[in-house]
Amino acid sequence: MLDFTMGMAYALIAGLPVQMGIFCSALASLTGPLLASSRFVMLGPSNATAVMLLSTFLTLGYTQEQSITALPLLLLLVGGFMIIGAICRVATITQYISRTVIIGYITAAACLIIVNQLKTVFGLHVPRAGTFAESLYNFISGLQGTHLPALLVGGVTLGIYLLFRKFARLLPAIACTLVVVAGLAAAAKPLGLEIDMLNPVNAAAWPLSIPQFNWGELNVLVNAALALAFLSLLESSSISKNLAAQAGDRIDVNQQMLSVGAANLVCAFGSGMTVSGSLTRSALNHRSGARTPIASMFSGTLLIATLFLVGGLIQYIPRPALSALVITVGVSLINVEQIKLVLKSTKSDAAVFFTTFGGGLFLPLDTAIYLGAAASMVFFIRKAARPELKEISIAESGELVESEISHDRPEIAIVHVEGDLFFASSDVFLEQIRRLAEHPTQKALILRLRNAYHLDATVAMSIQQLIKLGRDKGCAIIVSGAHEDVERIFRQSGLMDLLGEENFFRHNPDNPNISTRDALKRAKAITGIDSADITIFAVDDKKP
Repeated sequence: MLDFTMGMAYALIAGLPVQMGIFCSALASLTGPLLASSRFVMLGPSNATAVMLLSTFLTLGYTQEQSITALPLLLLLVGGFMIIGAICRVATITQYISRTVIIGYITAAACLIIVNQLKTVFGLHVPRAGTFAESLYNFISGLQGTHLPALLVGGVTLGIYLLFRKFARLLPAIACTLVVVAGLAAAAKPLGLEIDMLNPVNAAAWPLSIPQFNWGELNVLVNAALALAFLSLLESSSISKNLAAQAGDRIDVNQQMLSVGAANLVCAFGSGMTVSGSLTRSALNHRSGARTPIASMFSGTLLIATLFLVGGLIQYIPRPALSALVITVGVSLINVEQIKLVLKSTKSDAAVFFTTFGGGLFLPLDTAIYLGAAASMVFFIRKAARPELKEISIAESGELVESEISHDRPEIAIVHVEGDLFFASSDVFLEQIRRLAEHPTQKALILRLRNAYHLDATVAMSIQQLIKLGRDKGCAIIVSGAHEDVERIFRQSGLMDLLGEENFFRHNPDNPNISTRDALKRAKAITGIDSADITIFAVDDKKP
């Protein structure tokens, strides 16, 4: 019953007929597990994707009929983007997007959900808008047209819901509230109260939806499809990782992305809406002790059976009642505790939150998610692009300690590089190593790349410049501890030919230090000094 009522709520949030949320929940529950990596994640509509769907269509100025017509093509694009992304294994991009982006987006989305449903609760007929700021303005401007019976139904619904939450916590509060309010509305019908009711759903007439290809509309929907695919990836990966950690499972985020993409394709042809991971249903699935994805498929089958049994009874539910319950869902999405934690943690987290949240209040939500993701990546790159060169020496106690870089350079230096070494840090890396190579007493530099990752073309060009500079200055460049990814970059970029195989020493997992030993032998052979002074340096991009 939870799937049934929440499906209706998500469709209402998206500004679509309630049956589309139910269809989506059923189809996604049945098809998603066939390709999923997580045994707990339940696929279907979600608050985050539903409100972005609403924002997208309102920003485009679509009516509900136009939205229904365009939705299959949008879902086809979303599913296609996610499947292509899964095949290209791009899901790892989520590790560079902080959770702060999701918190900021969800908070802004919750505000848009609340203000849009308030119009229905107050019985207002005001223009729809794609942003919170404009929707709030329209709502306040139209308050003089408040429909008192609708407001009364909304208030009674809210009161009954709160009573269920306080005194009957074991019961599904939303479903029970709708049953009670429907009964009250039916009993009050002879009094002549005019209340907008939901339309009945005939499960036997479940329609197919065929995407209509139109190049003009395709160009308009591509941006929204990318944003929805990106949001679904963030939401689904976050849920699957959290539940997997609790259960001690391991998941493949790209595989999970593939399952979400496939479910979106199915919904494109089955009159559904956007698919993502559902936090509420997935958490309930985990707490219920689900052992296999069959639990999700059973839920989808049960939902279809419920639709056949009670689909016609939906017509007795007042629309203001469902809107009032959706408002409670929106309020629950504003997690004050998490917001306080984000704002108190770091300045960069606070900046990312306000960028995403502020963008979500004044701009379309697809723009807000891009702004937040861009801000998160900018701060990540800023932190990762500051490698420091530290001299490591041996104290009298025999321990390795950091010390100030001395002016007297040894003949041989070992430079230990650790962390992400990519385009953002290449200039700083090259500048710091250049200082060592240019020193007149420096005869050999050993770059120990055992723990260096994510090398790219920019770094390859920096190392190329370093090798040429070293030769001009009489300083040999040697590489040690190179793992497979480093060797691949060296070979594909032509660095290996420039460096020479004799100056390249691979990492040996059975003996991690043997490559550095061999590199030292090579350096001594080049310098011709068996008793050369040796100093170890560390280039570390990890900041506290």
